[in-house]
Amino acid sequence: MRPLSISMGENGLPNLHQVTAIGEFGQAISSVMSCPSPLLLSLLLIGIYGQCSGFKICAFNIQNFDATKSANYRVMHTLTKIVSRCDICLLQEVKDLQGKATKALLGRLNRYSTKYDDNYHYKYVASGGLGRTPEDQEQYVYLYRNETVKLTDRYQYADKKEGGVDSFSRDPFVVRFQAKETVIGDFALIPLHTTASDAIKEIDKLYDVFEEIKMKWNTEKVMFLGAFNAGCGHITRQDKANIRLFSNPGFFWLIGDKVDTTAGDLTSCAYDRIVVHGQPFLKAIKPYSARVFNIAKEYKLSKERVLEVSDHFPVEVELKTKSSGQLQAQVQPLLLIAVSVITYVLHILPSTSVV
Repeated sequence: MRPLSISMGENGLPNLHQVTAIGEFGQAISSVMSCPSPLLLSLLLIGIYGQCSGFKICAFNIQNFDATKSANYRVMHTLTKIVSRCDICLLQEVKDLQGKATKALLGRLNRYSTKYDDNYHYKYVASGGLGRTPEDQEQYVYLYRNETVKLTDRYQYADKKEGGVDSFSRDPFVVRFQAKETVIGDFALIPLHTTASDAIKEIDKLYDVFEEIKMKWNTEKVMFLGAFNAGCGHITRQDKANIRLFSNPGFFWLIGDKVDTTAGDLTSCAYDRIVVHGQPFLKAIKPYSARVFNIAKEYKLSKERVLEVSDHFPVEVELKTKSSGQLQAQVQPLLLIAVSVITYVLHILPSTSVV
């Protein structure tokens, strides 16, 4: 177990960072005791547990990403910052069959990560052009950290036409990853970018893709992610009865129906989703980590700057890692002792007021 180092955050509460001395834990406790509140004790616990590292998976519809868009420095700088936070990032609506825009983003990402992060090196894997017409060709692109995850397989799902009509407007490009430091270890990702008018049918057909992957790779550890258009008027409560990912047990929707994943002012819809199959995968998710990453708030961008990047926000989730579980197990006994001592002391100390 590494020693603990506690510094004070902007809110006046102790934060855990890289640790230098166990004695500093007592100094942080002293600062909490100056304002004896159970809430502060809870926040201290959250601060300790919240620093446990996770493995982040992101999905982002980057809206018509092509060579022209990749030439915009502001857009590329923002995209680089977004993707550099993720161990795996699925990009949708990539219109770059020659690969120039994707390679430009990859180059920027690797330079940025080397300079500002922990020397991560990114790779990517991309589908071919997918779409019902030559003018509507898009790609699914996965960018992933070479140091934390290994691509072990890929599979382009072949749409089974029903009555001569495609089930999917963009057939899922399924990949399998191995991330040894995560609790789940090995998993498959199934992406989807629907056409809004066909969202019900396309999301339901993901169940068939799941069944095929289960047989092909002998795994049920599957995550579905992407721009499902699963919100507002495209899917109603009654429609869910006709979508097997909703009606069949064992599928867990991590991004809720009331979340807004859109960046524009005219919509407030949960279009972008993350779904996992099975209790083992659900238990491997870091609690409360599934969320929308609001780049307007996080990066203090104007609406105009945000919409230059996309009319969607990224969605993300973290997987538990083995190291984070070990850290919690090591810290918990010390934490219980510390909280017991603090609680006792707060009861015997006279009340004080802070002016």
